Amino acid sequence: MIRIPRNHTVYSFSRRHPARYRARPGDSVVFETLDALGGQIVDEATPIESIDWSRVNPATGPLYVEGAEAGDTLVVEIESIEVSDRGVIVVAPGFGALHDRSFRPRAKVVWVKNGRLLFNDIEIGVKPMIGVIGVAPEDGDIPTGTSGYHGGNMDVNLITAGSKVYLPVFVEGALVAIGDLHAVQADGELCVAAVEVSGEIQVKIGLIKGRRPHYPIVETLDRYAIITFGRDLDEAVYRASEEAVSILSRAFNAPFEEAYMLSSLLVDVRINQVVDPVKGVRAEIPKKYVRLDHLLYP
Repeated sequence: MIRIPRNHTVYSFSRRHPARYRARPGDSVVFETLDALGGQIVDEATPIESIDWSRVNPATGPLYVEGAEAGDTLVVEIESIEVSDRGVIVVAPGFGALHDRSFRPRAKVVWVKNGRLLFNDIEIGVKPMIGVIGVAPEDGDIPTGTSGYHGGNMDVNLITAGSKVYLPVFVEGALVAIGDLHAVQADGELCVAAVEVSGEIQVKIGLIKGRRPHYPIVETLDRYAIITFGRDLDEAVYRASEEAVSILSRAFNAPFEEAYMLSSLLVDVRINQVVDPVKGVRAEIPKKYVRLDHLLYP
């Protein structure tokens, strides 16, 4: 079993990051992760102003995948996620969906036990998920706090044990990195943080040669989710809608007009997060109507 320790982290996705660990398709790999705040919140008295924002959203890796080349698809099957029993949530003026409101910055420590999280006297079911997962882009450095065609900080609560993530490969070896575990996150992540936890993620690496998706794809038991992004929600929704209609057109060999009609009947557009520099949306299509090959392009 390949294990990447949590002290081997990056804060951007880039081809310039050296990969100390290598895997082959079919290998299982464990990524040990830090919480999204880099362990800087010691307790609830920790001043939010003391946080070093350059150490936020660490991603463990990168991992070099043998045989991966530009134009391929990296498949990351989430086999299991284990989270620590201690989580942190933060709020601060200027951040989150209500960024214009005046309130005091605050950190809150919460505890996870027996699959439940206790927020004051409110019990919430735990559903561990991966916030950051991505590969190196073709050029430049993309901070781990944002998302794009490469994946990154997508904050999609569907990325949990049992799901698969399909990422377009842009550079040799793909250079995948993973981090930002959440014990719980609702769609939107409204206050800018979820229950940020450290933990361990076991994944199985796969590779599809010669074809790749336009955007990252998440596969669940019954659907495919196209993960798009934008400077605002309108742009993200437009991209999700455009790609979903294109996929339906391919799946049914239908003209644009009919595929567009079908999109109103078959496609669910949902919000991933509204708080990062780039907003996130997904278009979900039931697997009853499309196959994976309809989502991949030469």
